Amino acid sequence: MSIATAKTKFQQINLITIVLLFVLILAGGVVRSSGSGMGCPDWPKCFGRYIPPTDVNELPKDYKQTYVAKRMKKNQRFAKTLDVFGYSDLATRIRQDKSILVPEEFNATRTWTEYINRLVGALSGLFLLLSAVYAFNYWKQATRIPVLSVANVILVGFQAWLGSIVVSTNLVAWIVTVHMILALVILAITIYTYYYSKVQSKPAIENKLIPRLLTILAVLLSTVQIVFGTEVREKIDAVATQYQDQSRGNWVNATGNIFTHHRDFALLVVLANVILFYFIRKSFNPHSIHQQLMSFVFLLIMLQVGTGIALSYAALPPIAQGAHIILASLIFGAQFYLLLNLGRTANYTEVRR
Repeated sequence: MSIATAKTKFQQINLITIVLLFVLILAGGVVRSSGSGMGCPDWPKCFGRYIPPTDVNELPKDYKQTYVAKRMKKNQRFAKTLDVFGYSDLATRIRQDKSILVPEEFNATRTWTEYINRLVGALSGLFLLLSAVYAFNYWKQATRIPVLSVANVILVGFQAWLGSIVVSTNLVAWIVTVHMILALVILAITIYTYYYSKVQSKPAIENKLIPRLLTILAVLLSTVQIVFGTEVREKIDAVATQYQDQSRGNWVNATGNIFTHHRDFALLVVLANVILFYFIRKSFNPHSIHQQLMSFVFLLIMLQVGTGIALSYAALPPIAQGAHIILASLIFGAQFYLLLNLGRTANYTEVRR
């Protein structure tokens, strides 16, 4: 295989990886909103099988005690890690957490939801590994591509471990936020390596300052809004436990100020993107990738507002929760790709005023 062919292969694999990462974020959102995180209590198998069971009769009689014991063992190892890094109080809380002693009832739907999430995750990891292998064809011309690709494989391994901690512990809510931020970092690195592999041999032309700064602001605001949304999700989980999955209509009101902050911050996100949309339309040709990306972002934001309204006033329907998180991720990805393209405008015609 020639170097040129191998580079093309890298771009193809990397593009597929980006799509898979978005699918994985959606799958993770579905797992979270449906409470399927412990659908498979062990890893890498599911109930000790490569193909999950569909009926409780397929499980051994002592499966509850077996997997509670494994969960306790995992949490004890995590508590030791926290001790090493100086989080002794949190480690003690995890060791004393009695909620993990309550066994999960088998639910075939939740089991298969988590299992499909794992399959998507494994496939994403495989394509990230393939990307890292093919990335070494850029070693001489663009060393950052293989370096970042290998770093991404390492991050995905850490992310998988962190995901297991998310579902295993009930007290460390902030890990959910870290888990989401790390997912965005992995996504951003993959988008960057794809983009840079396509343009690394082309000259960079400095773009107008205002659209670039506004895009940086838009990306930062979207990231903060996603963090707020993740914290709302954490509060919802706590409220759901309190209400024992009943009275869904009261869950939003019970989340407190964090939901209000998330809702109000959305207005700032919309305003920033309206201003950015104006400057992009003013500065670039309608057929440029800049206008196309900005139009796509604006469409996503309108859909995102719609799912937010549904979550607020329709008792948090699970389908809206999944749509909300994938739309947020798509907005972040499209804005980040727009930011990268704003640094190279040689192939696009600017609008002369």
